[in-house]
Amino acid sequence: MKVIVFLANGFEEVEALTVVDYLRRKDIVVDTVSIAEDTKVKGAHDIEVIADKSIDALGDIGLYDGAIIPGGMPGATNLRDDARVIDILKELDSRDKLVAAICAGPIVLERAGIIKGKKVTSYPGFEDVLKESVYVETPVVRDGNIITSRGPALAVDFAIEIMTYLLGEDKASELKEDILYGELKGN
Repeated sequence: MKVIVFLANGFEEVEALTVVDYLRRKDIVVDTVSIAEDTKVKGAHDIEVIADKSIDALGDIGLYDGAIIPGGMPGATNLRDDARVIDILKELDSRDKLVAAICAGPIVLERAGIIKGKKVTSYPGFEDVLKESVYVETPVVRDGNIITSRGPALAVDFAIEIMTYLLGEDKASELKEDILYGELKGN
């Protein structure tokens, strides 16, 4: 398994890095990909991250099993406005590969035209932008190959749903055990 986590200046650090960390714990290859020429990307809360590669160095998109879009502002709008990101998401979706977004990230999926008629969620306030989808106020929503989530506090649940999609319930259960997920109330 191999996925992309796109990074643009202003990305939400918790949403991006939680997913990267948890997927790598279960041996999923995760390429963090900057949309800038420079691989140094500054998050919404001034945490600098060095991406694994720039978008122009991605190569064959067919080698990837999916892509993940973190939220954060202006990170999500920067990703939404990048034609290369949009083209990659369209290609992955056309192959029924994972396309996931959290917080403000679903606006990128909307721009790509891949969530029309699909159940999605997002950070509160983006409902009007996602009007062609079926908007639900659920922490994490999966509709086919599309996974969306509401915000930073749900980054762990988002990562677990991605893990379930990519590797199945057994690996997701292993991850939950490894991170003491069961100690959270209600789990």
